[in-house]
Amino acid sequence: MSRKPPAEPSNNFDIMPLVNIMRQLRDPDNGCPWDVAQNFSTIAPYTIEEAYEVEDAIAQGDMNELKNELGDLLLQIIFHSQMADEAGSFALNDVITAICDKMTRRHPHVFGEADKKDWDWEELKTEERGAKGQNSAMDDIALSLPAAMRAQKIQKRAAKTGFDWPDAASCAEKIAEEQRELFEAKNAAEQHEEAGDLLFAAINLVRHYKVDAETALRDANRKFERRFRAMEDMADGRFNALTLDEKEELWQAVKLKQHP
Repeated sequence: MSRKPPAEPSNNFDIMPLVNIMRQLRDPDNGCPWDVAQNFSTIAPYTIEEAYEVEDAIAQGDMNELKNELGDLLLQIIFHSQMADEAGSFALNDVITAICDKMTRRHPHVFGEADKKDWDWEELKTEERGAKGQNSAMDDIALSLPAAMRAQKIQKRAAKTGFDWPDAASCAEKIAEEQRELFEAKNAAEQHEEAGDLLFAAINLVRHYKVDAETALRDANRKFERRFRAMEDMADGRFNALTLDEKEELWQAVKLKQHP
């Protein structure tokens, strides 16, 4: 027996105090001048920043901070919705209704009659793109995504059409080819292009191992920073004056101490 779809959202929910705060902040006569002056473009960078701060709180395992950062991210949604409401485009309730409809539609195995084994998320999204007149597999991949994340999405979409390397070994061969081409590049423009091709190929390889490139690179950044800070601490203020060999000794010592 299938479950019923979610009930239609109403305005009688606890989010309304926050909505009212934003309405007051945006009031042209009695609101905050900074909030009143903002538009979608000026607020977008803050929205992206808050999403990253949510991710950072999760990585730190700090649930109190996660609670606070989720509130900041929610405020961004309210902010955009309020500006859209003022422009007569849509309101917060429309945002909630739209996502409820989408999640119900994309989960027919939960809210409809479809069998779980027949359900395909990507196939449903492909149908939705077709309904919007988006006929390319590359359509609706956000340009503002971090480069590694966007590269992996592009590759996954291409793979869905059958355009993909057959295995990880083939990806590794492509990386070696791109390394040679970068080494042989004759000017800055060629180096720029070949460096991009090399990074794209590297992401293709990790995708074949089912590793999320963006998350893996973030973790690698954190690991390097953690180890570098430990090297500086061990050098007791003399790090910059050490030789490269002495720094390498510290690096190896830190690796042993902090492994993995």
